[in-house]
Amino acid sequence: MRLALAFTLLASTAHAQTCGGPVGAFIEGVKAEAQAAGIPAATADSFFQGAQIDDAVLRADRAQGVFQKDFISFSRALISQNRIDNGRVYSQRNDATFDAIEARFGIPRGVLLAFWAFETDYGQVQGSFNTRNALLTLAHDCRRPDLFRPQLIAAIELYRRGGMNPASTTGAWAGEIGQLQKLPREIVEKGMDGDGDGVVDLKSSSADALMTGANVLSSLGWRANEPWLQEINVPESLDWSLTGLNQKATVANWAARGVTARNGNLGSANLPAAVLLPMGRNGPAFLAYPNFDVYFDWNKSFVYVTTAAYFATRLEGAPVYNTGNPSPPLTGSQMQQLQQKLTARGHDVGGIDGILGAKTREAVQAEQVRLGLPADAWPTVDLLNRL
Repeated sequence: MRLALAFTLLASTAHAQTCGGPVGAFIEGVKAEAQAAGIPAATADSFFQGAQIDDAVLRADRAQGVFQKDFISFSRALISQNRIDNGRVYSQRNDATFDAIEARFGIPRGVLLAFWAFETDYGQVQGSFNTRNALLTLAHDCRRPDLFRPQLIAAIELYRRGGMNPASTTGAWAGEIGQLQKLPREIVEKGMDGDGDGVVDLKSSSADALMTGANVLSSLGWRANEPWLQEINVPESLDWSLTGLNQKATVANWAARGVTARNGNLGSANLPAAVLLPMGRNGPAFLAYPNFDVYFDWNKSFVYVTTAAYFATRLEGAPVYNTGNPSPPLTGSQMQQLQQKLTARGHDVGGIDGILGAKTREAVQAEQVRLGLPADAWPTVDLLNRL
């Protein structure tokens, strides 16, 4: 689902923001850019034969309300007993691949199993959108052309290498391909042959998909053999303004403030970490280690990232989190009202979308500090009314 990686193939940025207008003219512009990047004209011409805009892609792009859910609701929707049971099955079935990944990259199998489950139900549901048309649609659309135009050109390069068929390759509505839903330039740059057959096939080969996913995480800065997320107990006396992903301290410092592991032991004393309270001081509590930050390069959604990281710990043997008794979440319309009020006060909330993302949380926490409220970054109706 991640949409931004360095794409070394592209040398020209002249057309990076071009979007809209007649589709034929747009395609000709993309072809010219691809040729400037070294792709033969005949390849680009062949790639676009039969290409068309897919209105269903635009509808899907505009309808991502699932990310408005709070952490408890979202995690309960995504984490089922069936996914947990299948995690064990697919872990055993791909035991050699996971062992190779851990030896090479230091990434535990639970991390990749969680992504595999959420993205495609372990490869079973990979999407039915024509990948070329999806990327063409999103690159032509003027909402995020800077993200999708490079992916469209990368898809032409992937086609040149024999890695996709523009007429028949299918995947997710946003142009991701394969069992871990990788975008074309990720495949071009980081694709790996995990099963040794000389071909990188992320749709049919679990080994290729998993090894490529591990390579992507490693390239994003995954720290080998270190934790990523851990459930904790936090004392009621904790200074809540010190919590949040932008407030890091060493594990030793958190322990001195009374933070303890709910199960087992905290990470190494000198590791930097942040106290993460996805639903405020009365809800679940986690310690987020440096590897947790890497998750945001896979997906930008706060609630998705937190759920994926937590599910990875479950697949590694952690128990169900303690829900606590958090204050009720704001509705989507209330969240938009809150974001409007925060924006009016000069905060950057990342857009009025009704989604409690990282920027909105930081703004909420700043206003809680200003108003003398417990600064746990969890918005309440009381805070909305005070603003």
